[in-house]
Amino acid sequence: MKRYSQTTGEVGESSDLSPWKTADALDLVYVGYGLLIVVLVLVSYVLGAFTWLPYDPEQIRVDLLNAPPGSAGHLLGTDFLGRDILSRLIVGIQAYFLPGLLAIVISLLLGTTLGALAGYRSGEVETLVTYFNNLVDSFPRLVLILLVIAAFKPGIYYIMVVVGVTGVPAVASLIAGKIEFLAQKNFIEAAHVLGLPSRVILLKHILWHHCMPLLVIQATIGMGEAILIETSLSYLGFGVQEPTPSWGNMVQAGANYFFQGKFWPSTAPALSILFTILGFHLLGDGLNGILEGSAGK
Repeated sequence: MKRYSQTTGEVGESSDLSPWKTADALDLVYVGYGLLIVVLVLVSYVLGAFTWLPYDPEQIRVDLLNAPPGSAGHLLGTDFLGRDILSRLIVGIQAYFLPGLLAIVISLLLGTTLGALAGYRSGEVETLVTYFNNLVDSFPRLVLILLVIAAFKPGIYYIMVVVGVTGVPAVASLIAGKIEFLAQKNFIEAAHVLGLPSRVILLKHILWHHCMPLLVIQATIGMGEAILIETSLSYLGFGVQEPTPSWGNMVQAGANYFFQGKFWPSTAPALSILFTILGFHLLGDGLNGILEGSAGK
C-alpha cells in the first residue's frame, strides 16, 4: 500500500511497506549471505580471542606433517609443520579484524567530516576538501602502503591507518554529493525557516536519517578491502609474520606444497579469503539495492 503526500507544492510518495518486504529476492540473498559471513567472523574472532580452539594453533606435530583433512581429528588437515589448519584459520581472523575496524573508523569519520564540510559549506572550504581528496587519490593505494612499509617498517595497525586515510576521498565524495542533493529538498528549507540550528539539521536530519545507510554500506565494503590488503601484504611477507597465523601467510606457506598434491594447506585459507571478502561485498551490494530501491519507490 502506498500513500501520497503533498508538502509545500511538492508531491512525495512513500510506502507503508518495509523496504525488506518489497526488496528484490536476489538482494535478500546477498544480504543473508553477507550477514552469515559477518556472524562467522565475529564468532571465530571470539573463539580465537578466548583460545577456545580445537587445537593449539602453534603446536607442531612431526608425525602429522601436511596431513590431509580428517586425519587424527584435524577437520581441515595440518600444515607443513603439523599445525592444525582450522585452529590457525580461526586465530588468523585477529590479523585483520581489529586493524580493519580501525581503517573503517578512520575513513568514515574523516570522510564524513570532510564531506559534510564540502557539501554544507561551499566556497573555500569545499575547494580545500577537494584539493585534499585529489591529493590522496593521486597516489595508488598499494604503492603508497609499500612506500610507508619500506620507509618506516610499521606494524599492521599503522598500515591500516594509511588504508583508512586513503579511503577518505571516496567517503567524502559520497557524503558531499548526498548533502548537496538533500540541500535542495523542501524539508531542509523548512528546517531553516523554523530556526533549527545548522548542526542539528546537518547531524540529525541529513547525516543520521539520510546518510547512515550509505555509511553502513561503505563500512562493509571497507572491511572487504581491509581483508584483501592485509592478506596480500602477509602473502608478500610485509604483513603478519610467522609463526603468528594470517590467512595471507598461510596461503604463501602452503603454496610451496601445492604441486606436490598437498593442496589443502593453501586452498583452505585461500577459500576463506574469497568467501569472506565476497560476503562483505555482497552485503554492501544487497543493502545498496534494498535501500536505493525503497528510496525510489
